[in-house]
Amino acid sequence: MLALLLLAALAGALLPVQAGVNAQLRTTLGDPLAATLASFLIGSLALGLVTLGARIPLHLGQTLGRTPWWHWTGGLLGAVYVALIIVLAPRLGAAALIAAVVAGQMLASLALDHWALVGFAPHPLSLQRALGAALVIAGVALVRG
Repeated sequence: MLALLLLAALAGALLPVQAGVNAQLRTTLGDPLAATLASFLIGSLALGLVTLGARIPLHLGQTLGRTPWWHWTGGLLGAVYVALIIVLAPRLGAAALIAAVVAGQMLASLALDHWALVGFAPHPLSLQRALGAALVIAGVALVRG
């Protein structure tokens, strides 16, 4: 479990770096949507190469008709996230940006867990979980100063 938590922390540590890199790309390209597109193209190319190299079969045609439409929205959600981060990073700074992102993630996660949405197992909202979220929100206020 500790190894998984450390990997999750590593993933979290990559977010402010990605935000800064993409914000700089926006400066270079002159537009947040252009930077978002470039970021996704590069990421998609890298994933495509890894997938091909690992010989992972893609069954997109076979699953397209029998998969609920909302299963395909992850890329769209990711694009909205990256575009917003590109716009907000230079305005908020890394610490306030990521604190607010984590607070948003926490609140959405509590709702997803409580109502067992989008495939998550039910984890009812408790006083302890609500207090944890409140502390995260307080952290945003403290980091923002």
